[in-house]
Amino acid sequence: MPVFIFITTIFFGFFVTAAIILLMTKYKVVDRPKREKRKIHKKTIPLGGGVSPYLITMCALIFLYAYNFIGEQVVPRHLIGIMIGATLIIFGGILDDIKNLKPWQQILFPTLASLVVIGFGIGPHEITNPLGGTFALNKYSISFGSLGTFVIIADLLVFLWLMGVMYTTKLLDGLDGLVSGIAVIGGGIIFFLTQQPQWFQPEVGLIALTFSGAMFGFLIWNWNPAKIFLGEGGSLFAGFILGILAIISGSKIATTLLVLAIPILDLVRVFFVRIKNKKPFYVGDKEHLHFKLLAKGYSYKKVVLLFYLLSLAFGLVGVFGQHKNKLITLAGLLFIVLFMILFFSKKNK
Repeated sequence: MPVFIFITTIFFGFFVTAAIILLMTKYKVVDRPKREKRKIHKKTIPLGGGVSPYLITMCALIFLYAYNFIGEQVVPRHLIGIMIGATLIIFGGILDDIKNLKPWQQILFPTLASLVVIGFGIGPHEITNPLGGTFALNKYSISFGSLGTFVIIADLLVFLWLMGVMYTTKLLDGLDGLVSGIAVIGGGIIFFLTQQPQWFQPEVGLIALTFSGAMFGFLIWNWNPAKIFLGEGGSLFAGFILGILAIISGSKIATTLLVLAIPILDLVRVFFVRIKNKKPFYVGDKEHLHFKLLAKGYSYKKVVLLFYLLSLAFGLVGVFGQHKNKLITLAGLLFIVLFMILFFSKKNK
């Protein structure tokens, strides 16, 4: 069953993406390289590619629920919240691809999507302590009567987590196939995690696999030289689903952090660099690690494959490592980031 679902979603992802390329080209929803200085592609490329994995993933959720493959571990209320949140993100993304929205307008849609997820009750009751035991997150709450209950720590954590992961994948989306490939790896890692006896969650595994397959089908067209880009909505959608999967798979946030560790820590580094240089943190530039590696002479494909390898390696630590191993790995990453800061503090020749 899992193999069939994975192959089927790749198949549909490939052909739906081909149709999206034609549609976006026809209506001129495209990325023109001269629009921003940091653009490194030379040709006009269709945007809105995230519509393809969105459609495949949402249709797969409906199919899996209709035929009783999911619905017990992942309850209908949560599925509805995921689908509404994803739809808001894709709608806002397409709007941005067409209108080139201002930063405050762009952030509105992922913010609403995160609040929808919270409103539909998606959130952890506790998280694992890497040193042993768990932390309870449902001790403090505010009741709003028939409107529901706001669980302060859990809901705030969900909001910050989803926004953080979404903006990590959004800002990482600078090279052909980078975000879509890491999304494939992230979905695959979560699938394998849910198949382990101690964390066995077949329903969450099927959702992760459909997402991974849909992204793989898109990646075929997005690989360098890309025929289509994810666009604003697609890059946010990738982070949204990875963030959701981390929550509903039993708060496997540490594992998802490991998969996205290099991009997240690079994002933190870039944030402080922009503050130091007195630049708005939301304005794009070429400070990110992948741009720096290109400037050092590495090819597109080598840089992307390096990110794939690191994400896969750290993700496997999340699957097979014990909690203390994850903590040691994360500590090691801090030294990597320190090296990156020192290495790239000098101007590229």
